Amino acid sequence: MANLFSSEWMQAFRAAWNAEPELRGALEKIGFNSVIGYGVPGEANPRGVMVIENGKCAASGPYEGQALNWDLRAGEDTWNKWLASPPGMLGLGAAYTTGKIKFQVGDYAAMIKDPRMAGPFIKSFQVMSKVPR
Repeated sequence: MANLFSSEWMQAFRAAWNAEPELRGALEKIGFNSVIGYGVPGEANPRGVMVIENGKCAASGPYEGQALNWDLRAGEDTWNKWLASPPGMLGLGAAYTTGKIKFQVGDYAAMIKDPRMAGPFIKSFQVMSKVPR
């Protein structure tokens, strides 16, 4: 069992991401390239990072100073809740409004208004919940 956002867990998340056509394929169609950090509020840096190239996760692991396009932060209790039961659009909207998820980097409002990105964003939480811990 790997700890959330550990190198081992991030590698498993990468494999799950790349195996999910509704995530990888949808982002490939729009030529999505991004570096995404994941972590908890109050820490200087995210714990884990994924490098997405044309929708595919090309690399993942611990944060090592990469420039981020997105930096998602939520409390460990919130992450654990979402891993047990992934949030949908309304759940993420409520989490954003109440501050349970924070975007240190990235524009949540612009992303969620674009259906080409909103769907895969929601799907990423479903994929994340499939990664063993």
